[in-house]
Amino acid sequence: MVAPLLQIPGIPGGSELLIVLLIAVLLFGANKIPKLARSSGQAIGEFQKGREEVEQELSEIKDGETAEDADTTETTTETTTETTSDTESETSTN
Repeated sequence: MVAPLLQIPGIPGGSELLIVLLIAVLLFGANKIPKLARSSGQAIGEFQKGREEVEQELSEIKDGETAEDADTTETTTETTTETTSDTESETSTN
């Protein structure tokens, strides 16, 4: 016995898809379906654009924190070096 390929429950097959399309044409009319498809495509495009912007902002924030951590480390190192130099100068003078 051979099992049918890619038979997933809940996803309409050929005849079910045809019935759904027929009902859509009856409900919305043949003229409105392209407009609905176009507006759906634009909405999906705007959603993807917004998602990419958020991902970019998050990566910038992440990179910014990393850069700030590096700046803090450099500042701490410079301060420690200056303090050490000052201490050595005072010790030499005394």
